[in-house]
Amino acid sequence: MQFDLSAVETATLVFIGTLMFALVLTVFMMTASFAAMVLVGVGRLAWLIAATILLGLVHGINHAWDRLVHHAARVELPGGGAGDFVGDIAAEIMGQSTPSTGTYPRVVLRDS
Repeated sequence: MQFDLSAVETATLVFIGTLMFALVLTVFMMTASFAAMVLVGVGRLAWLIAATILLGLVHGINHAWDRLVHHAARVELPGGGAGDFVGDIAAEIMGQSTPSTGTYPRVVLRDS
């Protein structure tokens, strides 16, 4: 016995077509939502990898700077000691007084 679609009523065919269309839409929405979840997961994974790399880079720079500062603190300067060097730095910071400007270093007073 063969199946004859002409014997099926139009309303039944419309109902079956509507169910098939709903099934196609459901499969499409499920596929799209799964793809969106995958993309969000990949984006989060990429963000975690980038953040981990940057955090490691910052820790590496901090560690290298700490080692450099501690090494520089242990190094002795040539020429007799750090006392002269500190005095030179203090003179540079304070400036040099000149007779014409009073207590303000390197200032030209025009009206005095």
